[in-house]
Amino acid sequence: MSFLKEFKEFAVKGNVVDLAVAVVLGTAFGKVVSAVTDSIIAPILALVVGKVSVADVKLTIVNTVFPVGLLLQSIVDFFIIALVLFGIIKAMNTINRKKETQAAQVSSPKYTLTEQLLMDIRDNFNDGTSKKTNIKQ
Repeated sequence: MSFLKEFKEFAVKGNVVDLAVAVVLGTAFGKVVSAVTDSIIAPILALVVGKVSVADVKLTIVNTVFPVGLLLQSIVDFFIIALVLFGIIKAMNTINRKKETQAAQVSSPKYTLTEQLLMDIRDNFNDGTSKKTNIKQ
């Protein structure tokens, strides 16, 4: 099999396509979270800290300045994304658990009259006794 055919089979498999879709959606979701953080959460944090923007937050130790504002913004982004992903995974696990419990609840099979009579006959032969069954139709 040629390299191109093998690559085509690999690329068309469901897992690779699903992964590509997930990467695209994840990138778009990351941009939305960054926009929410930049336009809503960062200004609120800036008001609390007393700066113009979160990016202006700096930590000074002796004569060294550490610009921690961007780090704080990235941490907020991370927690928002982690919280949303946790919610999605929790919902998926709940749905999967419901499916598993429904599959585990197997009801006892319903036998027809003929099947019940045949089982009675079998059981009578296995017991070594000859019982008469009263059958009403």
